[in-house]
Amino acid sequence: MSTYWDARPLYEVKAGLFQGLSHPFRIRVLELLADGTEHSVSELLGAMDLEASHLSQHLAVLRRNRLVVSNRRGSHVYYRLFSPTVASLLAVARHLLGELTTADAARVGDITSLPELPGGPAPRESDDGDDGHSPAHREPAS
Repeated sequence: MSTYWDARPLYEVKAGLFQGLSHPFRIRVLELLADGTEHSVSELLGAMDLEASHLSQHLAVLRRNRLVVSNRRGSHVYYRLFSPTVASLLAVARHLLGELTTADAARVGDITSLPELPGGPAPRESDDGDDGHSPAHREPAS
């Protein structure tokens, strides 16, 4: 059986992973699932301000790109992350977001108010911006 993944070059599959991450509601769903447990569609709906049909469309994109898997039990459908690596990816993205917002002092408090994600570094509260990686602190190329 040929699937979406089997018929596509790997660079397109990789782009699909990022497509799955490219909407705020899908990020929120993944963050809710990052606790490592299964959640029913009803639970996901209760945690989001979204209509059931819209959630269904977002879950379809996440399933198609293998970021989540579903399991039907009776009349309920449960979702979980495809792999714990998805939670790690979210945590790394959160850490990068923290680094990017450090330069914008007005947003630093926003990043610390986001829920904690397992598997990654905690967001930085605030620092002087000198992490050794900003252009102002790089050694000149020789």
